Amino acid sequence: MTSTVPTAVHDEQETRALEALPPITMFGPDFPYAYDDYLAHPAGLGQIPATEHGAEVAVVGGGLSGLVAAYELMKMGLRPVVYEADRIGGRLRTVGFDGCDDALTAEMGAMRFPPSSTALQHYIDLVDLKTQPFPNPLAPETPSTVVDLKGESHYARTIDDLPPVYREVADAWNACLEEGADFSDMNRAIRERDVPRIREIWARLVEKLDNQTFYGFLCDSSAFTSFRHREIFGQVGFGTGGWDTDFPNSILEILRVVYTEADDHHRGIVGGSQQLPLRLWEREPEKTVHWPHGTSLASLHEGAPRPAVTRLHRAAGDRVVVTDASGDIRSYRAVVFTAQSWMLLSQIDCDDSLFPIDHWTAIERTHYMESSKLFVPVDRPFWLDKDEVTGRDTMSMTLTDRMTRGTYLLDDGPDRPAVICLSYTWCDDSLKWLPLSANERMEVMLKSLSEIYPNVDIRKHIIGSPVTVSWENEPYFMGAFKANLPGHYRYQRRLFTHFMQDRLPADKRGVFLAGDDISWTAGWAEGAIQTALNAVWGVMHQFGGSTDPKNPGPGDLYDEIAPVELPED
Repeated sequence: MTSTVPTAVHDEQETRALEALPPITMFGPDFPYAYDDYLAHPAGLGQIPATEHGAEVAVVGGGLSGLVAAYELMKMGLRPVVYEADRIGGRLRTVGFDGCDDALTAEMGAMRFPPSSTALQHYIDLVDLKTQPFPNPLAPETPSTVVDLKGESHYARTIDDLPPVYREVADAWNACLEEGADFSDMNRAIRERDVPRIREIWARLVEKLDNQTFYGFLCDSSAFTSFRHREIFGQVGFGTGGWDTDFPNSILEILRVVYTEADDHHRGIVGGSQQLPLRLWEREPEKTVHWPHGTSLASLHEGAPRPAVTRLHRAAGDRVVVTDASGDIRSYRAVVFTAQSWMLLSQIDCDDSLFPIDHWTAIERTHYMESSKLFVPVDRPFWLDKDEVTGRDTMSMTLTDRMTRGTYLLDDGPDRPAVICLSYTWCDDSLKWLPLSANERMEVMLKSLSEIYPNVDIRKHIIGSPVTVSWENEPYFMGAFKANLPGHYRYQRRLFTHFMQDRLPADKRGVFLAGDDISWTAGWAEGAIQTALNAVWGVMHQFGGSTDPKNPGPGDLYDEIAPVELPED
């Protein structure tokens, strides 16, 4: 997901006031439910009748959402049957470099996670993973940043080192958020988990802004009357890059990110993000119902998930029939579908009866953003060498309007091999690379960087072949992450609320949608987990189970916190 200017440029008094409040979390704004508290409660997520123990539930997709759903269903005493077309992890994909030290890795999908992702942090802690600061532009832990725009480069350690126009852009964005989106009020309400206040502010904004693009929102602001300021903001932003790839999207998508600081204070998972789903796959829960001690998802599957799903259809007796690539056919009372929703349109033969027609429409209208990355291994973090003339770092984290757009420098110490993410791009910028091989992409990026750093020979430090990904060209994804367009709020609401199946016709129940594209925060692992937990509650409810009254689930509180419902006429 792209990011923005730091969302908090505060005076000293305001800073002290914010520090006195609880930390920001991804609590709302659309569905202000405390998933972190739900996970942490000693009563657990709920239970099912003993007569249902061992019943099979299909889980389609072995990414983070699928593994969380399967893990929690297993703990309840159900038998999840996981189907995975490619590899466990989904877009938590960590790869190595052929012929290089195994410790050198590249994050082809998710690589940075905000501390506001508290449900995600629950699982990171559960499987004993560690995180470390991610070197975003101008972050305190980032040695230096170069902003290169229209052929002019500026070296900075903080925003104050940049020319005044960049500070003006940052101030304009903060003013725009206050003027058009009640930023401070919503930020405080989310920190305090003030559900009535969150719902009051958000209901008004959804009705007002659902049809507005991000760029239109900027243009309507008195703070962004200057085209030059909008252009700089779009090209390089500050937090983790420029916003122009998001300019056509709904402003509601952007507000969800900045309200919850999903764009700030990022951390990476030490050793690679794919370890999280892999460790969940292997983990033996300390407490589980029905299954003997030592049971894991891996042991239930004899080490490997079922192959790709090729067909989904309904059968008599409220069963959903799953056919996989091996030709195996099984029927289930419940199916949790966590793969990207476009799979239901292209890669899987589906009955129309799987979902109501309005839900099919929402799936068809899903808008995915393209995204590409290119990494190379290098002999050491040479960028930390000091220029003899200027005293500056030889090379810096780089934001530019050139083909690279964002270049990240990743090291694990001064005397160890390191990795450069030569380029991380989205949408049109990603499509510009699409026909090129990894080596051809590397040549384009090295040429762009040589124009910014004419005295730096990056090539001599490269010790292995590049690795690359274009998510729009991945057959089981066809895009990196969802980003709603103006007018798509109603579609998103249908998909997110699908887990409340008592509201559906009886013949349209049994398949539960989950995954980050079903969430309100597509592109963030937190959304994948939240929708997985919704689906777990839905399956538990379908099997006649319930939660402990002291720890109500998302479905139990649904009527109190349901997303805003816009008129359909």
